[in-house]
Amino acid sequence: MVTSEFVPPHARNPGDAWVYAEDGTKYWGRFGAAGLLVVDAGRGILLQHRALWSHFGGTWGLPGGARHEGESAVDGAIREANEEAAVPTDGLRPHFSSTLDLGVWSYVTVVAEAVTPFDPHIADPESLEVRWVGLDEVGTLPLHPGFAASWPALRADLEHRPTLVVDMANVVGSRPDGWWNDRAGAAERLGTRLQGLASTGVPAEELELSQSHWWPNVVAVLEGRANDAGLDASDRFDVVRARADGDSQIVTEVRDLAAQPGASVVVITSDRGLRERVEALGATTRGTGWLLDLLG
Repeated sequence: MVTSEFVPPHARNPGDAWVYAEDGTKYWGRFGAAGLLVVDAGRGILLQHRALWSHFGGTWGLPGGARHEGESAVDGAIREANEEAAVPTDGLRPHFSSTLDLGVWSYVTVVAEAVTPFDPHIADPESLEVRWVGLDEVGTLPLHPGFAASWPALRADLEHRPTLVVDMANVVGSRPDGWWNDRAGAAERLGTRLQGLASTGVPAEELELSQSHWWPNVVAVLEGRANDAGLDASDRFDVVRARADGDSQIVTEVRDLAAQPGASVVVITSDRGLRERVEALGATTRGTGWLLDLLG
């Protein structure tokens, strides 16, 4: 049987409670917990030196804590990091997440990039210190056991950069919904859904990647009359308008992307010839049905 401690009515959050497994092991957070691993390209990662009175006090780990009921892992991790280390709630770009699911309790590590530089500081009594730590310095510190166990795999994926390149003409043309009457409008509708996908991310298994969830960049390649679509680039979403045929433009995009460090390129098309061309450049491919299923 799994139990959790009673939380008095005056508690700030009903999630602030220990959860006990059958063997007596306790975990903080009735609704699970989440931590934020913020990466700054020039300064390393943000770590918290935990207060001595806290669980595993005196060790270094990630700012984080119990999630609120119904709160997403990303929202919970950012909220906790803001409360503990004054991490701004905006100016962050989620990169990937890793979930430790023990059945009775789960902990989600959200890895995010600092788009806007900031200086963290202690914002509540739970820290002895918060500061940027260089990647090579992390292993020299006395780490929280949970973070110590996950750090090698997290570090290995920090430089990984998945990108989805979408053959817009092929995806739009895969459904007989009248797209031929308004190619630009059909491309706009698909592009809007792709922007949503870029924002919510993709389960790791769909991309055959490690960790639990990824937020890949999405590149929408338009051609012909679809070039008139009113689509603008946004965070993680780029629009490329082919001057000639779309297939050649996709090949060019894949060649450039595949040359970047840590690149992992997935091209969405059901065109057999195009699939062979981009796979020869190191990309993997998915059919249009895969994307449409992902978009719901």
